[in-house]
Amino acid sequence: MFSLILLALFCLVFPAFLIWLTHKYPFFKKIGAIVMAYAIGVIIANVGIMPRSSEAYREATIGQDRPFIPKSEAVEMVAAGTLKHSDFRYNSIAAVQDSMQSALVLLAIPLILFSLNVRRWLRFSGKGFLSMLLALVSVVIIVATGYLIFRDKVEGADKIGGMLIGLYTGGSVNLASIALALKVDPNAFIMTNTYDMIVGGIVILFFITAGPAFFRLFLPPFKAPAGSKRGGPDISEMNQKMAEDFDDYSGIFKKGVMLPLLAAIGLAIVILGLGVAVSMLLPKVPMTVSVILTITTLGVAASFIKPVREIRKTFQLGMYFIIAFSIVIATRCDLSIIFQAKYLNLLLYITYAYFGSLFLHLFLSWIFRVNADDYLITTTGFVYSPPFVPMVAAALKNKDVILTGLATGMIGWILGNYIGVAFGMWLGKL
Repeated sequence: MFSLILLALFCLVFPAFLIWLTHKYPFFKKIGAIVMAYAIGVIIANVGIMPRSSEAYREATIGQDRPFIPKSEAVEMVAAGTLKHSDFRYNSIAAVQDSMQSALVLLAIPLILFSLNVRRWLRFSGKGFLSMLLALVSVVIIVATGYLIFRDKVEGADKIGGMLIGLYTGGSVNLASIALALKVDPNAFIMTNTYDMIVGGIVILFFITAGPAFFRLFLPPFKAPAGSKRGGPDISEMNQKMAEDFDDYSGIFKKGVMLPLLAAIGLAIVILGLGVAVSMLLPKVPMTVSVILTITTLGVAASFIKPVREIRKTFQLGMYFIIAFSIVIATRCDLSIIFQAKYLNLLLYITYAYFGSLFLHLFLSWIFRVNADDYLITTTGFVYSPPFVPMVAAALKNKDVILTGLATGMIGWILGNYIGVAFGMWLGKL
């Protein structure tokens, strides 16, 4: 019992240290807290601290599409000799991990959505809104065709496809929530995210180096909006300030910030309760699916209430929970399983989805005359999420597109859950 409590406390507290590292040292800021969280979790899971499961246990869980075995059943299986005593301990840890990762994601989603100002994003997105729609169409088409190519080569390709839709419309937040909704195997989740980081790292490096010049060869030049010209309001400065706020955890423990945050957590718990209630009214819909979609809807609805939207640091607290989730799920990653030949096809699927959607989006942008800067910034907002937008805007030497990128990423957070869950369920029926 003590070891379970220690594991839970570590996963909840250690993200604070990771965030401190990213603010203290530029090197760690470039890596990012979520990447470091995955790395630490994987190390913990594979250096002998955590017990290993037997093949019989994996067959009884992964083979039957469940995260762990109910305690009474596990006791009977150990007594019968079907499972080892180490499997029983592993199962107790898996039950805690599953409860924690579910709770963290389900609380993070509404907290992140509370801070959205949807009206503002839509008002300032301009031509970038067309680019966002083209990006969405591109991702859906490429992930669907990728599924048809790899469905016999990638285990659970339908669920992977749903995760990729969420990942390429909102980043890690949607990836986590869709994985929870579709009950994705932790090893498949880790490998999907790991391969995405590898391929995505190469792409974002291209975006901030040769990308601007390359895409400007094919697409029209950017024209600055009238409001950003001399004599108008300094939209560029406002954009930059808003982008910086995504990463600003300072002052979160001050009384004037902490008390409203506790109220926001209370509201998130109420929304989660309503999500569970709705799931009970829809017995034919998988519970996790109805809960995820309900809390997404209610989280967006709450963002239209000004006092809720103006609670400071709700986004940062939600992201803190996502970092904690990353540690929890990474501690379930068994490297002896994931480094198998079958996962190479997963890498090919992800690579196809990444580059296929980028080039299809580029082609559609060329047809519809979307300018190069809007193309690049909306792609960044969708695929990498808002925190990466300022980096690419700096490479473009164009701060006027920051709000467009933020708008795209924000809308992606909203749409990604709906489309990703629906897509994952639909692909399984093809």
